[in-house]
Amino acid sequence: MSGVRPAGSSSAGGPSAVVDTETERVVRRWQQLPLDRAGTAYPGVREVVQALADAVADRTGEERAGVPDLGPGVVVDQLRVMVYDWRQAGLPEADLAGRLTALRRSLP
Repeated sequence: MSGVRPAGSSSAGGPSAVVDTETERVVRRWQQLPLDRAGTAYPGVREVVQALADAVADRTGEERAGVPDLGPGVVVDQLRVMVYDWRQAGLPEADLAGRLTALRRSLP
């Protein structure tokens, strides 16, 4: 479905475009990591996923819950889900962009 953008995204630039770009950069970088380096970086990625989940729960009034640990092969899919949930909750795109940029920069 080309031409379809996630909720809150924009082709005009700004925080939404940065979120889209940073999400894809994190995913690409994760896919390129050798297994040993991914294993070392995995706890940090899970930490970001959980922090996003907690922020969404707080915003929507839901009880915080642990994101299931499904392993390194799934963690970037969980990240994408949390990016979507963040946007649906109406949380600030600029905050999300900053978190994703920091995550990308932390990857080995």
